[in-house]
Amino acid sequence: MLSDYEKKLLTFIDKDELVELTRSLIKIDSVIRPETGNTEAEVVRFIADWIRTELKMEPEINEAAPGRENIILRIDSGKPGKTLMFEGHTDVVSEGDRSLWKHNPFAADIEDGKIYGRGSCDMKAGVAVNLITAKALLNSGADFKGSILLGILCDEEDLMLGVQDFIKKGHADNVDACLVSEPEENQLCISMKGALRIKLTVHGKMAHGAMPLTGINPNTRLAKVIVAFEEFESLQKKKFGKDEYLGWPSVTFTVIQSPPPPEPPQLNVIPGEAVAYVDIRTVPGQKHTGIQKSLAAIIDDLGSQDSNFDVTLEYLADKPVVSMGKGEPIVVAAASVYQDVTGKPAVYNGVPGATDGTFLRDLKGIPCLVNGPGPRHLPHQTDEYVEIDELIESAELYLLTALRFLK
Repeated sequence: MLSDYEKKLLTFIDKDELVELTRSLIKIDSVIRPETGNTEAEVVRFIADWIRTELKMEPEINEAAPGRENIILRIDSGKPGKTLMFEGHTDVVSEGDRSLWKHNPFAADIEDGKIYGRGSCDMKAGVAVNLITAKALLNSGADFKGSILLGILCDEEDLMLGVQDFIKKGHADNVDACLVSEPEENQLCISMKGALRIKLTVHGKMAHGAMPLTGINPNTRLAKVIVAFEEFESLQKKKFGKDEYLGWPSVTFTVIQSPPPPEPPQLNVIPGEAVAYVDIRTVPGQKHTGIQKSLAAIIDDLGSQDSNFDVTLEYLADKPVVSMGKGEPIVVAAASVYQDVTGKPAVYNGVPGATDGTFLRDLKGIPCLVNGPGPRHLPHQTDEYVEIDELIESAELYLLTALRFLK
């Protein structure tokens, strides 16, 4: 049950400001566009200025990569205690074909209690929750120990350079727990899938389409790899099953380029090379080293059947499965708050993908709870949205979870 003190603290969350801040963030295009040079820079400037104006504090801005910056801010109670991190990211994925959207992806339209736009749930809403929660803590004069650390990071959607730089520069060294405000419908996600990402290159020999025997077709050989990897996926599903929170393991070909850019495709030309990108998601029990050995064995086996089979695998990312128990103090605090705010038992789940929390947990051992607002299966789709009621609920959950964790 919420105490009178906690109820009073909740009045310091300005709901209208939370909605408008979310909309302002959505309206700033932070899609990484190499063709134009667009990055998170504009939204980083906006957030830094907001912190200076609304929190009366000076954030630390760190460059993680050229034109890619992290925002770091510590709110210290002045009393010794634990450090709780609020984590979010400023980059968003491409909106794709705008004609497929009902709403302008960067207009932040409101309809039927929802805010629409690219990044609305993934994760401009979560960033707004982090900022408004910090403001409520300061304005209320809340009695807590230790400190809140805001880490609003770049490049989560690609190589996660932001969180890696954050860790490298020592910002995560004394963090005791982290709330990651990724879109999870405010459910308490205590595990995250692992990820292996592969660039697969099939080397062939260019030839005229009318004289295929004078060349080596990489496309047919790539097709054999796709089928073999699909069979491997089926075997992994049978062996490891469906995880309670993370679901099935998967092996997914996401990009196929034949020939790869900048070579133009031609109907009457067998390309000299084909490239594919593979996104592998793993569940507890799977060993990434074992997967790599199995895939190498598949390639070797295919090569033994075809003297012209020439395939190379380049691993672009390796993020392990991470998890924690329900007994972790941050989970206990969040679960109690969820019960008291919503009147319902906490719903536990897992993140279907990796997050910045994957690195924080794996490299620094920080318990990372992913529990932000937004439909958990909507990120990266057209007409992305966040429900306003869920957005406000998230800020309430974050404020009181911080208070109980840092008591």
